[in-house]
Amino acid sequence: MSAIADAAARAVEAVTDRLPGAEVVVEVERAEDHLTRFADSAIHQNVADDTWSVGVTAHHEGRTLTVTSDLAGAGDGEALTALAERLVSSLPLAPRDPRWPGVAERAEVPAPAEQPGTSPVERADAVAAFVDGAGGLPAFGYVRTERAHVAVATSGGQLATMLTCATAIDGIASLDGVDGVFRRRAHTLAELDPHAAGALAAAKARAAQDAVELEPGRYEVVLEPTAAANIVSTLALYGFNGRMALDGASFVEVGAEQLDPAITVVDDAPGWGVTIDGEGTPTQRHVLVDVGRSTMLAHDRRTAAEAGARSTGHGFGIGMPVPAHTRIEAGPQAPAPAAAPAHVNPAAAPLLPGAGASSRALLVSDFWYTRVLDPRQVTVTGLTRNGVWLVEGGEIVGAVANVRFTQSYPGALAPGQVLGVGPVAVTDPSSWSATAYGAPALHLASWNVTGNASG
Repeated sequence: MSAIADAAARAVEAVTDRLPGAEVVVEVERAEDHLTRFADSAIHQNVADDTWSVGVTAHHEGRTLTVTSDLAGAGDGEALTALAERLVSSLPLAPRDPRWPGVAERAEVPAPAEQPGTSPVERADAVAAFVDGAGGLPAFGYVRTERAHVAVATSGGQLATMLTCATAIDGIASLDGVDGVFRRRAHTLAELDPHAAGALAAAKARAAQDAVELEPGRYEVVLEPTAAANIVSTLALYGFNGRMALDGASFVEVGAEQLDPAITVVDDAPGWGVTIDGEGTPTQRHVLVDVGRSTMLAHDRRTAAEAGARSTGHGFGIGMPVPAHTRIEAGPQAPAPAAAPAHVNPAAAPLLPGAGASSRALLVSDFWYTRVLDPRQVTVTGLTRNGVWLVEGGEIVGAVANVRFTQSYPGALAPGQVLGVGPVAVTDPSSWSATAYGAPALHLASWNVTGNASG
């Protein structure tokens, strides 16, 4: 048994010894976070964080309580004992919990595979490659690797571990106050190309000079993967969340053809090494939308019991069963147009409208500061950033100043509204820790621009 699994098992035993008959769930995590930051093309910070934490939930005599704490390491038996004693003494003060769903029983979970990390030298080399690719423009950002070793144990006999790892590059190149960006997350650093990332960021900064303001209105858009990933994460939280559905606040109607047939949405936690949720339920790949038809909702043990369903392995301890490793599936492979400008992300280039398409379209790099105005319709307001360009007659004719938009995300993906899906799905580095949201580039028929970022 690994040290982390042993710690989880001992925590269950520490509670059940003091409260015979209690139902107990324990999650122990060792999280390693390695970060190399750079500014003005030079590394200015290299840090590593290695922390242990434990969360213990117990249900006894109709009451439920969760307590959490940090640990000094796997052998911190005194901390586990103190945590158990704190829980036992506080549990009689907890409110009644008539909807307690019980704990997970023993189930098979694949043994974790070893995952590679990165050394400070490897991250420094990646920074150097990004800076070199930026071609003399000041570069800013980070290279980051995170590893998480997690064990979950229950009084029902479940005991399983998992090991996850991911690496990200998030960088900008700046010219005269205008930033070009590259942001991507992958399993390993070897899957990323830091030099090409810096070159793309610099090309975006150069191409975004002399941006003009755009009139409000509805525009055809090509969203690069980083912008499209914001749609995915928002729909996961507000749409496919079983708690939102039970509360009548989700747009999802299981079985209905709600999105365009070009859209298939999957949740694939095992693809990121997440093989068990925080309640002890094994995870699996789920199809949330199958060629436009909504097929399922995510459930933890509580919402599953309330809905008369089974947990889908989405009990990650945040109070809501949110699909946390969600992406829109990539479309068919298609060659990029030979005349695509250097600043166009190769993942989006195949979707640039041709000369016979709409007279006007926008190419959008990224969204930020997005806020949900209407949870039921998932209507969102936000801003663009890091580059917007106007496409006319199949040609990029100039840079556009950042705009504000107000748009229903399901409406933007509704039947007949998706003109193209890119051939490569990319994971956004903003998706971190236990989440991974990604998308290919999307060519959409209509996006509601409500004003300029300046007002």
